[in-house]
Order: sequence, then C-alpha cells, then structure tokens
Amino acid sequence: MPYWQSKVLVKDDMQTIIVQIIAAPIACKDGVKDSWREVAKWAADQLKGHFGETVNVHYSDLFDADCPPIPVNAQLPLVLVNGEVLTSGGKISIPVIRRKIESIQEKELVN
Repeated sequence: MPYWQSKVLVKDDMQTIIVQIIAAPIACKDGVKDSWREVAKWAADQLKGHFGETVNVHYSDLFDADCPPIPVNAQLPLVLVNGEVLTSGGKISIPVIRRKIESIQEKELVN
C-alpha cells in the first residue's frame, strides 16, 4: 500500500517519537543559505500531517550550542530517530523517515 494511503495506528499511551535533523547553512556566491532548515520545516509539516502529535521534529544547526553530539564519520544532513542514526549525508527522505516511524509504532502496538 502506498505510504499516502497507509493508516496510522495509534495507542493512547504511545510514546512520542523524536526526529532530529542536523545540518548546516550552505555558503554560496549569494551569501549563506539556510536551505536545510527550510527542508526540515517542510519535513516536519509532512510528518505532523501524517502522524499528528506522536512525532516531534527538531532541527539543529551544526553550530548551535544545543546541537546534539554528532557520531564519528557522520555526514550532513544527519537524521536521527529516537537518538539512532537513520540517514547520514545525501537527502532528507520523508518515505524513509515515515517507514522508520511506522516500524517503531508497530513494535509499540505489539508490546
């Protein structure tokens, strides 16, 4: 079943899933662009629309004081789900993040 048709299964006591997106501004000839922050906002909107309040998305700039620790050899953008590396480098993929969230929720439903 395509992800846009899938049903979100939620228990009342389901724990909130934390998605962290860590990136850095991009320097270009026109100055510094904060494109990853914009992509993270879009991703947050997509995930909230699908999962509602069961998912919280946080963006951290690599240079922010409260940026979480970066694993050795990680590349930006870095996507963590509940503290575990999901993707490192490349693109931010909503389908990949969604499948991970669904996997976590299915495990919670079984327990």
